[in-house]
Amino acid sequence: KSSVQTIGEEQIQNPYTELLVLKGHQDIVRFLVHIDDCRFASAGDDGIIFLWNAQTGEKLNELHGHTHKITAITPFSSSDVTEEKTDLLITASADRTVIVWDCTSGRQVQKVSCFHSTVKCLKVLQRLNVWLSGGSDLCVWNQKSDLLCKTSHLTDAGISALVELPKNCVAAAVGKELIIFRLSVSNNGSESWNIFEVKRLVDHQDNISSLVSVNDLTFVTGSHVGELIVWDALDWAKQASECNFWDSSAHPDVQPEIKLSQNPHETSVQHLTSDQE
Repeated sequence: KSSVQTIGEEQIQNPYTELLVLKGHQDIVRFLVHIDDCRFASAGDDGIIFLWNAQTGEKLNELHGHTHKITAITPFSSSDVTEEKTDLLITASADRTVIVWDCTSGRQVQKVSCFHSTVKCLKVLQRLNVWLSGGSDLCVWNQKSDLLCKTSHLTDAGISALVELPKNCVAAAVGKELIIFRLSVSNNGSESWNIFEVKRLVDHQDNISSLVSVNDLTFVTGSHVGELIVWDALDWAKQASECNFWDSSAHPDVQPEIKLSQNPHETSVQHLTSDQE
């Protein structure tokens, strides 16, 4: 019997009637990622990754290999000209491992277990055919999961989010700071890579909880206390900012300069998305 449950018209009070309920996870689902037009993946605190048919909701595969909750997930299409294109999925877990999966077969392609702390975020740089892992340090890996280079230990809090920037740069959210790193690639055909810290942006007053690229010229950060900052992706200058997302009419006597610290109903920016405009 299919695990997909169809819900009919009985939800009169809900104008957005669910079409499908996909069941299988035993704990909170925290990640949904698009693989291609036909497939997506889900993952969460049960440590299992499910692959689903995006049209029918059919469960295509269960990926078992992690022993703790999933902390990051990203798709990765191999671009080796000598091989047929392969859709891969990279997952990180609180068990301090990262696994590269083949989305078609469901098998483990690579497993990396050399981390000293949990990897909290993953980022694929498709143009350079590498992927990054962020935790207490930032690591650069090739498609075969060989470590190309890494930073020194940053902080115990570690990197919580990564975004790709132009000119071989990435922005990493580390607590209240944004650290800009530049990847240096050898031009002699060798596997010699380096990663350098080039700037720290300290405009946020609280921990950065969301980081997203808008387009090649702009990226945006959001913080736990509701700050939103728009950045120039080329020179990393602050273009615009908003510090309060709450109804000021409900607190007419509160002065604007002390809203941020004293408002008990402040709104945290937990997630950002963009249509590139």
